[in-house]
Amino acid sequence: MAVIQKETIQMLRDVPTLVMILTMPVIELFLFAYVGNMTLDHLPSVVADMSNDSRSRAFVNALEVSGFFDIDLYVETEADVIRAIDEGGVGIGIVIPPNFAAQIERGDAQALVIVDGSDSFMVQSGYSAAASIAQAHAMELVIETTERMGMSGATNLPIYTSTRILYNPNINDMVFLIPGLAAMLLQLIAVNATVMSVVRERELGTMEQILVTPVRPLELIIGKMAPAIILIAVDLLIIILLGVYWFKVPFQGSVGLFCWLSLVFMVSGLGLGLMLSTIVKNQKQVQQLTALLMMLTTMLTGLIYPTSTMPDAVKAVGNLIPATYFIRIARGIITKGVGLSFMKSDVIVLAVYGVAVMLISAMTFKKRLD
Repeated sequence: MAVIQKETIQMLRDVPTLVMILTMPVIELFLFAYVGNMTLDHLPSVVADMSNDSRSRAFVNALEVSGFFDIDLYVETEADVIRAIDEGGVGIGIVIPPNFAAQIERGDAQALVIVDGSDSFMVQSGYSAAASIAQAHAMELVIETTERMGMSGATNLPIYTSTRILYNPNINDMVFLIPGLAAMLLQLIAVNATVMSVVRERELGTMEQILVTPVRPLELIIGKMAPAIILIAVDLLIIILLGVYWFKVPFQGSVGLFCWLSLVFMVSGLGLGLMLSTIVKNQKQVQQLTALLMMLTTMLTGLIYPTSTMPDAVKAVGNLIPATYFIRIARGIITKGVGLSFMKSDVIVLAVYGVAVMLISAMTFKKRLD
């Protein structure tokens, strides 16, 4: 209790750090949410319509009406299109050859879509949207032709598909991002808070006072973790409330289950921070470590990029980060509304992880100054 009381008083007295810990998740949440939009639409585009007939104009109009393409510029040739993309003002070019209407009547019309390959998101969004819109427009032309020929029955397609998107029918990026961002931010705060706590003891020289007390390493670790858990719980509450009420992300699952599993995740993150605190010596190293952990969490945990496509070695590194498991847990509870039975493997691994880092921290956290 004495260690918990000491850590609480020290945390409350350090107002700048306290304010940073409480406000940093909010700032980063808004940055990721508004800047990290993965659905690109209204792509700036240039058109070279060398046919300039009703069919070519209808095709360009179909692209623009879709909302994926904004026609900002009209030029004369394909070379002009490439030059416009080189200048950086547009990312998509549409080249329509001469006699486009006649080619449509013959059934061999081709339009060229040029995409700026230096931007991977532009390539994915532009290519997929252009292909889908062109296919839909071509089907409309086929139906129009068959009806004009008096073959109305032929317009009924032999196969059609209907799509139902579970959990996120409006394809809202926030529904995908908010649970993962909550996990990433909580981990960064947990690791940073505990590492900073130990490093501050070293730099201020108060570690020597702790060394002469009869407190054992495990008791010292628990004493340092308890106030941090309360602070991180406040951060979690802020993030979830912002996600639900500001970003309109529905919370589908059990709040109680989410709170209990969040506690397990907090202990894992704090234990990881205490374990890492044995290897860092000053606040500069803490900042470097935090930046590295943030990069690894963003890239390897499934926050943005799916882990299923990663090489086994890279996936193994991601499995060493507790956020990898909690991101799946958070999305399962918040987005899908599933219960514990659907996430038991991740929960078990996260619990074992928490116990393991606690034990390692207790063994490596020596009551002496290096």
